[in-house]
Amino acid sequence: MSVFTLSLASCQNDASDIHINTEDIYAKTNIYPVPPEQWLGGNNPYFTAGYVGDVMPYYENGKFHLFFLHDAKTKPAGEGFHDIHSFETANLTDFSYNGRMIPYGMTTEPDFAIGTGSMIKIGSTYYYYYTGHNASAAFLQNNPRESILLATSTDMKNWTKANNFKITAPTGYYDFEFRDPHVFYNQGEAKYWMLISAQNETDRKAVVLKMTTTDPASGNWVSEGPVYTSPASENYIMLECPDIFQMGNYWYLIFSENWSDNSGTHYRMSSSPNGPWIKPANDRFDGSYLYAAKTASDGNNRYLFGWSARRVPESNTGGKEWAGNLVTHQLVQHTDGSLGVKQPQSVSAVFTQNTSLTLEQNSGTVTQNGNTLTLGSNSTATLASLNVANHISFDLKTGNSSSGMIFAHDISGGNGVKISFEPQNNRLAAYLMNNGAADLTNQLPMVFDAGHSYKVSVTISNDICTVYVDDRIAFTNRVYNVNGKKWTLFGDNAQTVYSNIVIKKS
Repeated sequence: MSVFTLSLASCQNDASDIHINTEDIYAKTNIYPVPPEQWLGGNNPYFTAGYVGDVMPYYENGKFHLFFLHDAKTKPAGEGFHDIHSFETANLTDFSYNGRMIPYGMTTEPDFAIGTGSMIKIGSTYYYYYTGHNASAAFLQNNPRESILLATSTDMKNWTKANNFKITAPTGYYDFEFRDPHVFYNQGEAKYWMLISAQNETDRKAVVLKMTTTDPASGNWVSEGPVYTSPASENYIMLECPDIFQMGNYWYLIFSENWSDNSGTHYRMSSSPNGPWIKPANDRFDGSYLYAAKTASDGNNRYLFGWSARRVPESNTGGKEWAGNLVTHQLVQHTDGSLGVKQPQSVSAVFTQNTSLTLEQNSGTVTQNGNTLTLGSNSTATLASLNVANHISFDLKTGNSSSGMIFAHDISGGNGVKISFEPQNNRLAAYLMNNGAADLTNQLPMVFDAGHSYKVSVTISNDICTVYVDDRIAFTNRVYNVNGKKWTLFGDNAQTVYSNIVIKKS
């Protein structure tokens, strides 16, 4: 199993109060971590439990520093929310939790709530640009709802807010929607860039605004207009959590959108950081259950860090809720410049113990030959119970109809979570099965090739289920109550072959 540890050298005003129940950590945290319970001690309900919101990754000296918005399970009335916490990891499987880095402010301050940001190091100083959000009526009488703020540090642990720094929406942009600064140094222009999620004030078009400076210490950032505008064909409300990077001959712009039927993390590509931007055939990495994903590189590989939504109440029938577990994908660049994702090798390597393939029940026509199961039309193969953490891989050949898996499967009650490959609909889809009914909960476009054998891997841990296909796409969903429950392979209306099936536990 992966390891989760605590760093007691935490932020400047919390460290001495940290109290952790380590049994809770090891029971609930692994490759898809959440912050521990009672992270700051005391009786305040805010400190009892929380989840990972928008992730802001940074890499230095062999470690990924994964800052994130902490979403408390219980938010006391009158207090702010979404203070910035952090994990550290050298291998994407063993995480150290560092507690709170940047606290939210008072009701009279612009960061009564904190939104996404990014960090850059200049000399020996770390500059953390983040969103201040205050929607209280008294504050809005004389202030914009959102602004860009700054905190600095020399050790990435102790942060000082720069109370004299604030960027508000420039003329022509809407000051209610002005957030998620992403800062990097553009060597080609010899300038620091700041990308901001914004809206035009006149037509409320979603844009990624570009601001620049030659010296961040001066605090003088100049607006240079949009680097990208949501086209009429999409008309997205906001392009949240922008990220930009160069890989080979291409620049890539990443953003997340949460208000359409195509919600999730998207990307565009160009030969220039200023565009024009090309929308690839499949512009998403994952379904709608992975959100606000941003990237960081260790110099060899670039990884995508986001969060997977939880359900409230926390069961398969609960409603989708903001924030959840940290999920990591590795980016893959294809020969045509398009991007895909795959599971980081260190994560799949956590699963070392092979489990036998045991067919316990079937309907229709099912033939087993070693680690191959061939299903006739409208057939199912129910397999032995899974563990808390599982890794399943197989090659899939299917016809022009649905096939896939059902997890946490209660056959008699017709309950479970179905992951369905659907050539007839050109998509991957997830359904909540409840007393025989199937409600669509997630989907991701996927183009199928007749006769192609798809390499599929599935990782289930900490209520997260992520499916990877051909190092091209991931499909993350929330699946509760997998441990001790059977799972089922199915095929509709055509012969389906699942070959080279390997089941492992950690």
